Amino acid sequence: MADRKIEDYQDIINLPHYVSKNRPHMSMIDRAAQFSPFAALTGYDAAVKETARLTDQRVELNDDERQKVSDRLTMLQSCLKESPTVEITYFIPDEKKAGGEYSTVTGIVKKLDEFQRLIIMMDGTKIPIEEIIDVGGAMFRSIEDSFA
Repeated sequence: MADRKIEDYQDIINLPHYVSKNRPHMSMIDRAAQFSPFAALTGYDAAVKETARLTDQRVELNDDERQKVSDRLTMLQSCLKESPTVEITYFIPDEKKAGGEYSTVTGIVKKLDEFQRLIIMMDGTKIPIEEIIDVGGAMFRSIEDSFA
């Protein structure tokens, strides 16, 4: 049966490959692209991943917690020349959806910019003061231990 099919095409099997005189030869990559999968909904996968991505909700500090952060920032301002290492936890709002994430940075504070309401770390990290939920570090533990 296979021999019969070859026999059916004997009249054309050895003919030269047709080359168009009007159109350029298609590259192998372009030929292969004809058979690649088709994405009917461009960007759909990215939209699904973005929707599935989880964000944290912003924590609202009560008056006592806000006062504690404020007191620690005041202490930090007075001790900047000593270059203390601090841990600052703050909220980073998400650019694409509601919520965001919390980040903790450990390092030395370079400057407290009260005009722009920023803390600038030695590594260049800029932290908005209104997003800070906690300020910690060795300098605060030693002060708290002296009050205990």
